[in-house]
Amino acid sequence: MDHQSTPKHRNGRKKIYFASDFHLGVPTYKASLEREKLLVQWLDEVRPDAEAIFLMGDIFDFWFEYKSVIPKGFVRLLGKLAEITDSGTPVHLFKGNHDIWASSYLQTEIGIELHSSKLIARFGDKCFFLAHGDGLGPGDTAYKFMKKLFQNRFNQRLFRWLHPDLGTRIALFFSRKSRRANNMKEEKNGNPPLQDEMLYKYSLRKSEQYPEIDYFLFGHRHLPTNVKLNDKARLVILGDWINHFTYAVFDGNHLELKYYLNGKPNS
Repeated sequence: MDHQSTPKHRNGRKKIYFASDFHLGVPTYKASLEREKLLVQWLDEVRPDAEAIFLMGDIFDFWFEYKSVIPKGFVRLLGKLAEITDSGTPVHLFKGNHDIWASSYLQTEIGIELHSSKLIARFGDKCFFLAHGDGLGPGDTAYKFMKKLFQNRFNQRLFRWLHPDLGTRIALFFSRKSRRANNMKEEKNGNPPLQDEMLYKYSLRKSEQYPEIDYFLFGHRHLPTNVKLNDKARLVILGDWINHFTYAVFDGNHLELKYYLNGKPNS
């Protein structure tokens, strides 16, 4: 597992921002563009006091980097992120299950630091366990098998032989199909109790393995959550920017989950 040391504060900056699951590109071009503009507005508001910005995965509903082609669109967000990294503020991206194929373009052209696995990082006096969250915890064996197929370099080379228009269409078709199936399942059964959530079980187990962790922080599940695991650790799930428009901010002492509605952050 990757480890990262405490970042040094610059010019009085001390806040670390976390956001996840924007899924830009769906459900329609218009809806995606509105969310993208709101996201850029949020980035403009938080950047003055941001020591670092962590994007915890699934920025795009589909992202694949061909050798000379990237998916169409998202120029406002990519330009803003490049502007932020050019100014010296680091931006980190944890690969999610929808942008698992993020690679050298985002690093070279945008200046984003990519993370393919879990990360333990210390900010100030607090220790964080960071990951997108997909495939963690017990169960979900079918997805874990599919993830291994997606991560296989030979399979990625095969997919690259598809014309980008065809590859993107196929990927978005299966993404929407999976989302509809999950929505129908949740409408029928509702969300499970927190104690049955895979990330909750996973964090409890990891808190025994890593008793120094103060915050287990994930994306993926789209359910804004900030709860105590035990006397020391908390579980934070960031929610999404489809329905909830949530993010987290760490001020050097405390982590707070916030809502960003109509351009105005609310506790």
